[in-house]
Amino acid sequence: MMTIQEEENKIIEEFSIFEDWMDKYNYIIELGNALPIMDEKYKQENYLIAGCQSNVWLQAELIDGKIYFKADSDAIITKGIISLLIRVLSGRTPDEIINASLSFLNIIGLTQHLTPTRSNGLLSMIKQIKVYAMAFKTKVNQNDR
Repeated sequence: MMTIQEEENKIIEEFSIFEDWMDKYNYIIELGNALPIMDEKYKQENYLIAGCQSNVWLQAELIDGKIYFKADSDAIITKGIISLLIRVLSGRTPDEIINASLSFLNIIGLTQHLTPTRSNGLLSMIKQIKVYAMAFKTKVNQNDR
């Protein structure tokens, strides 16, 4: 498995192919459409990410010390954005997720090209992923005692 940095570099490389933002948006939409279908049982209030204008559901589970995420959204751009985050962070340890800088988001220009509400949504998605990581880290540490 690639490191977080290697995965981020790969995404930066993929986005560098596109000259203008319409093409980048279309690519983000494609990525969202490629997300595995989320089980309907997770499309409930307790999996919704607060602070997102559109509905974004995020489910996480800890398997062998690594966190795996599943997500969906009813907005196509948002679904693409969460798919990028999952691609980089799913299958990582809680510490790796907590310490991830996610600098690729700035490098590909995503943060600069989002509307203020989408930017807030992106921050909410990152925050929720890191909250899951901190909760699982606490759980792992308690089990180690």
